[in-house]
Amino acid sequence: MQQDADTVRAFRGLEHGDASVRLRAAMAVGTAPDPRFVDKLIERCAIEPEFLVRDMLTWALTRHPSSLTVPRLIGELRSERAQARSQALHTLSKVADPRAWPAITRELLTDADDEVARSAWRAAVVLVPADERTELAAVLASQLGRGERPTRQSLSRALIALGEVILPILRAAEASPDPRVRTHAIATERLLRDPDAGFELAIEEAKRIMALGAAGQEE
Repeated sequence: MQQDADTVRAFRGLEHGDASVRLRAAMAVGTAPDPRFVDKLIERCAIEPEFLVRDMLTWALTRHPSSLTVPRLIGELRSERAQARSQALHTLSKVADPRAWPAITRELLTDADDEVARSAWRAAVVLVPADERTELAAVLASQLGRGERPTRQSLSRALIALGEVILPILRAAEASPDPRVRTHAIATERLLRDPDAGFELAIEEAKRIMALGAAGQEE
């Protein structure tokens, strides 16, 4: 009886209007995993407005068997709600179960929503089999130049995580007619060679390289 009462209390806590109560409820569920909570945790991930609570929901899900969570998370990738897709991808990257790899589709990697795409990139580089890294790098490179600084930085990090296989693909992108693509590709190659270089510094250096190249062409 007490266990049932605790379960009801936790369920209610996950829906409470106070974010601190929801946070404590998610922590309690993760501390004492129970298969009955998996669907509720995933449901909350799709609508939870607070980042810290979402992160705790993800942690709670990682505490449950992947045999229960992964199929349900994969189902969320087809949701029309962007946050549901993004958070499911984020959680899959933390669970790191290779069975999820086939669900990381080109459609998700090029999703129109930046947060979904960024989550897909992070999940993909965690889950990709070694023999599919080059193919993944080509899909990721198709997004070079996309979005604002956080999005471009996320993409560079994902590409760099794939290692040297990205070099020929970056070199091809450095010849793109789109200056944003060229700048991003040059900066990413710089970061691959010097991981300690900051993203902003790499972007500024890429712009200088392009400016010098343009000046040389004018001469």
